[in-house]
Amino acid sequence: WDRMLERKSAERLMGVWMMLSDIDGGLRLAVTDERGVAAHADALLELQPARDVERGTATLREHLSKVGGTLFSLNELTIATAQPWFVPASRLNALRREALDKLEQARLDQREILPRAAPVEPPATYPDDALTYLANVYNQPAHDFYMKHGVKVVEAAYESHEEQGEVSLMITKHCVRWSMSLCPKQAKGVTGVQGTVRAEPLVLQNGSEKLTLRFDCKPCEMHVVGKIKKQVMNAALAVPMTFFRTRPEPQRAGT
Repeated sequence: WDRMLERKSAERLMGVWMMLSDIDGGLRLAVTDERGVAAHADALLELQPARDVERGTATLREHLSKVGGTLFSLNELTIATAQPWFVPASRLNALRREALDKLEQARLDQREILPRAAPVEPPATYPDDALTYLANVYNQPAHDFYMKHGVKVVEAAYESHEEQGEVSLMITKHCVRWSMSLCPKQAKGVTGVQGTVRAEPLVLQNGSEKLTLRFDCKPCEMHVVGKIKKQVMNAALAVPMTFFRTRPEPQRAGT
């Protein structure tokens, strides 16, 4: 199970075709992707014939085919040089990286950026006109957003420490009553048992701490109910938050 999670579950790579050819004073590596976007990189160097033709060709293919760690997968590599040349591995790797970087930039340059749609006027009406702490409205912009869309009552998020009474701290599909065979749905149709099992609250106890379990059988949900601890309420400090449009410059010592 752990190995399955560690493996890549989805990987989208763009196939490319490569062609290595001669130019005056060096080599050119041209790359074209599946959408027809093309780029090339040149390496200016003194070409020397490979002493071993087969090994020279294999070396060219080996280093130019290494596209791992990029957005691309190699469909085909064509060696269209006059003959297999001896080229240092470092120059081949640099040529490949430059060509793929230029292709990636060319793809970005040709990407169509759609204009942002104009806001709907009047604003769409939110389905509910009242929101509880479960909506997690924690700041003024979020509050203003819901009010703009027709919500009349917006309660603060639980993290704001305004809910001092008992509330649902957790809502789960896991049900203790079902696990203990104390669910009214399990008793349905059982002679002598149907109608006798009711979804009454239960209590979870850990030392001196108690949490109430309430059961909403229609959506099949269990609510873990409790209230915020006094020490948490007393320790809560209002810490102002500042949002930046861009990364702020680091402050230097003494400023």
